[in-house]
Amino acid sequence: MRIGIDLGGTKIAGIALAPNGATRAEARVPTPRGDYPGTVAAVADLVARLEAEAGAAGASIGIGMPGALSRRTGLVKNANSVWLNGRPFEQDLAARLGRPVRVENDANCLAVSEAVDGAGAGAAIVWAVILGTGVGSGLAVQGRALTGRNAIAGEWGHNPLPRPGDDERPGPDCYCGRSGCIETWLSGPGLAADHRARTGEAATGEQIVAAAQSGDAAAEATLARYLDRLGRAMAATVNLLDPDVIVIGGGLSRIASLVSALPDRIAPHVFSDAFDTPVRASLHGDASGVRGAAWLWEDGA
Repeated sequence: MRIGIDLGGTKIAGIALAPNGATRAEARVPTPRGDYPGTVAAVADLVARLEAEAGAAGASIGIGMPGALSRRTGLVKNANSVWLNGRPFEQDLAARLGRPVRVENDANCLAVSEAVDGAGAGAAIVWAVILGTGVGSGLAVQGRALTGRNAIAGEWGHNPLPRPGDDERPGPDCYCGRSGCIETWLSGPGLAADHRARTGEAATGEQIVAAAQSGDAAAEATLARYLDRLGRAMAATVNLLDPDVIVIGGGLSRIASLVSALPDRIAPHVFSDAFDTPVRASLHGDASGVRGAAWLWEDGA
């Protein structure tokens, strides 16, 4: 039995999977925000709860988390759940559980989940893009997470927006200390902020899309700007990786019209005479991250 944990900024989700991928137990608890020892304890307690409900011990435990483990120090880096940064999370959790764990970036877990038995099943290179409260991406090659030499493979959201217009420079300030990061434009809050700046109206990303679909001209203009920026940003990575499948996850992936519009927005910026890469919403939805964490071990019987 495999156990997967998805450590998010507001909730921690867990799943126990049988060898064939069937769910044996699942649960979620609130994330103790700002509390590192509390977070370690919450993850360990969730593992124990899953094992009790499944009636078996996990042969493997995989953890998906924001950020990554530094190759140099082994400590967490780049996490927007900032209380994890600089902490020996993998070592502390393994000590608490009394067994080894594998920790991977949450976007890479999404990619693994969708590559194993999701929207990218059977594809050699799966690029998974998260469009939600934050923006990021992950990579799976032959069904395994691509972490990279510096543990930053797939760190898409903190690159600058490609080919910015005069009205897009220098761009919004980002928590990482830079300006104009892709995340500041393409996250749900980024979409809402752009709409508010142009119209003075406060609305969520879902509300903006719904208004655009009902013919609201201001919302249509906001969505057109968003899709143009998203197309430019995604094409830059397509030109580097040329993935076999692009999978969209996160809250905005539930907007079918947004996902279906993407190929036509990406294509003009791709350095090729044709662009036929499938762009699909994640098959497992909100469960993709936690399922991918469970699949981090090849031998998790």
